[in-house]
Amino acid sequence: MKAMQYTGYGDPSKIRPAEVPKPEPSPTQLLVKVAACSVNPIDWKLRNGSLRFLVPMRFPSIPGMDLVGEVVATGAKVAGFRPGDRVVACLGSRNAGSAAEFSVVDERSAALAPNTLNDHQAAALPLAGLTALQALRDRGRLREGGSVLVVGGSGGVGHYAVQIAKALGAKVIAVCSTANVSWVRELGADEVIDYTRTTEFGPAASFDLVFDTVGSTSFGHYEPLLKPDGIYVTTLPGIGLMLRALLLPLFSKKKIRAVMVKSKGRDLAFLAALAEQGRLRSVIDSVFPLAQLDAAHRRSQTGHARGKIVVDIHAAATGPS
Repeated sequence: MKAMQYTGYGDPSKIRPAEVPKPEPSPTQLLVKVAACSVNPIDWKLRNGSLRFLVPMRFPSIPGMDLVGEVVATGAKVAGFRPGDRVVACLGSRNAGSAAEFSVVDERSAALAPNTLNDHQAAALPLAGLTALQALRDRGRLREGGSVLVVGGSGGVGHYAVQIAKALGAKVIAVCSTANVSWVRELGADEVIDYTRTTEFGPAASFDLVFDTVGSTSFGHYEPLLKPDGIYVTTLPGIGLMLRALLLPLFSKKKIRAVMVKSKGRDLAFLAALAEQGRLRSVIDSVFPLAQLDAAHRRSQTGHARGKIVVDIHAAATGPS
């Protein structure tokens, strides 16, 4: 089968096409014919070696954690899926391999794909959607009537966070650049702040939760915005921030938490249900053919993607759309 592989640590030139054997599912796995996958920042951080001490890579390896596709075979112990099912899944950093014509997926990491999302939109959902859901609901304890500031509301994780927070019944304030203000408001944000025009994101003690998907500004900037028992959740925890998280309870009821996504099929099913209800959609920045996965990585590394970057497994190599 056709696949793309990392051949070593380094820049996107380390991504090369390859012919590899079709994987065989274990008793608890699905064999999926992949229609599309997506690119997330963790993909190129694994490739460039910046995460090598946390998640060491073995080369060559097939990248990609998100996928949508058709189940073509199931392991003997699989009970919840059957051949012909259209599924979405998040494979996890240690089991990546969706940038290929076929991939194996643990049954517990998959869910039926929502009919309201096409393949590109569905492929965009798993990792970013799970990150947003678990950050807001689990790490941030956001509940109906709560208030949340979403920093990076136009990004891959952020644009899902805006919609999920609204679905949870929260008041949502989103931060993004000028070009993205109108469409982030269309996603459901109650207020959108243009960070190019102001660094003031609200009065003191405004938010139950600050969800920072960007990580370019220190916690000290956001701490005054939190209510006395508010929670700051980040997708990009540094050593300094985690040390501060340990010390903060000594003099404050505020909390600092990091979100480390867990590949849970039941959470994907929750997101799929929101999509079926018309309460969650994917915004696609660009679509690349499989053979141009390196270009998709370069696009992601700019940090300016509006929504998600998708890779169409079967598209001709004619460039991004």
